[in-house]
Amino acid sequence: MGTQRHFRPVSECSSENRGNQTVAADLDGTLLVSRSAFPYYMLVALEAGSLLRAIILLASVPLLYFIYLFISESLAIKMFIYIAFAGLKIREIELVSRSVLPKFYAEDVHPESWRVFNSFGKRYIITANPRIMVEPFLKTYMGADKVLGTELEVTKSGRATGFVQKPGVLVGEKKKAAALREFGVNLPDVGLGDRDTDRDFMYLCKEGYMVPRTKCEPLPRNKLLSPVIFHEGRLVQRPTPVAALLTFLWMPIGIILSIIRVYLNIPLTERIVRYTYKILGIHLIVKGTPPPPPKKGQSGVLFVCNHRTVLDPVVTAVALGRKISCVTYSISKFSELISPIKAVALSREREKDAANIKRLLEEGDLVICAEGTTCREPFLLRFSALFAELTDRIVPVAINTKQSVFYGTSARGYKFLDPYFVFMNPMPTYEITFLNQLPTELTCKGGKSPIEVANYIQRVLAGTLGFECTNLTRKDKYAILAGTDGRVPSKKEKEKKNEKEKEKA
Repeated sequence: MGTQRHFRPVSECSSENRGNQTVAADLDGTLLVSRSAFPYYMLVALEAGSLLRAIILLASVPLLYFIYLFISESLAIKMFIYIAFAGLKIREIELVSRSVLPKFYAEDVHPESWRVFNSFGKRYIITANPRIMVEPFLKTYMGADKVLGTELEVTKSGRATGFVQKPGVLVGEKKKAAALREFGVNLPDVGLGDRDTDRDFMYLCKEGYMVPRTKCEPLPRNKLLSPVIFHEGRLVQRPTPVAALLTFLWMPIGIILSIIRVYLNIPLTERIVRYTYKILGIHLIVKGTPPPPPKKGQSGVLFVCNHRTVLDPVVTAVALGRKISCVTYSISKFSELISPIKAVALSREREKDAANIKRLLEEGDLVICAEGTTCREPFLLRFSALFAELTDRIVPVAINTKQSVFYGTSARGYKFLDPYFVFMNPMPTYEITFLNQLPTELTCKGGKSPIEVANYIQRVLAGTLGFECTNLTRKDKYAILAGTDGRVPSKKEKEKKNEKEKEKA
């Protein structure tokens, strides 16, 4: 082939006047800081597959890394794909790629590569990773026009076989061939890569730049084209081999600890629970001065909270040191049964829900999470305005949480497990801030519309927490994460759905 062409470091690539040019970039180690795709295969194996599949993938790491380094990069990737994807429904893989992976990819973007990549008018990715796994993030958050990746074989029933379609894994010459098929004679102006197997496609480009193997801090997530507001999955940290091993080793301890934390506190009064939280490693920080309990004949206070986990109303009651009621948009029968406070599910029928809230306020204090669903990131969803019509005794409550290993929320998983996952964290932290009761002039009684009251409370809570207000709703969240409208179907609706599925079969 003659003398090899020398590629300069990406830091020397100019980002000026690139609007009419095309860039083609590798992914792992190039656009991403991490050179290994293992964490993302692990997330697919765990979230679209099962815990057993994830453990098998983790146990295979020494062998797969040996094959990758000393035998064949392509073979190692094929084995990763087989273990992580074989037998999974393509729809499940797509949902995980859209709802779980973007958060972790967004925390792993290489700042210098992004500076260059983002300056081009046309942006292409050429990667050995399965296209189905990386495409949602790359198109939505990095503005990729097209992703050329390894294609999976799919059965007629819509499941991945675990094998790949021809021409195989896009490595080395196959990456070059994919680029030639896509671009023809109009080859990219710039090629970005990080390893020897990227050189084949980089030789085709007018300019080529290598991303050096030097440590650097990932790009701040707010620098991407759009923020990751919603994401799914139970793991908080990116599951590198070491992180995944530690997480799996912690799980048995976490499960036992979680069961103790949940069931020990159920029969105890809220005042005592405040102290058992300390003993059991639950860190509760209370700020502000909450109002006293209502007197006889007086209606209760409506505590309007943002929503971080299913335990928000329970922890608010512990912070208050007294029994309160709560209303929620969806709660399993099991969760309702073991809840230490009275929990009433809203029906989404306006008149019926309004009557229920009024009745509960007559009985005492009430907590409502006005977003209607949880949000993990520092954003507040649009607040429902229904509560503002029903009382002028409103106390905003700002809630923040810290979970280090597991997320205690789920859009696609088993919701009755949510409180257990919260308490499976080594030291879950809750920060409850009671703000001042709304003055009459800022309520509907003072002439404000329900929407104005709801928007004002959203802004006040966002300011207290350092969060950002959005107009997104529960429907938006579930459409992105689960492909549904977020409604919990009734028994009759479930029966009808099952009948339709049987008829199709």
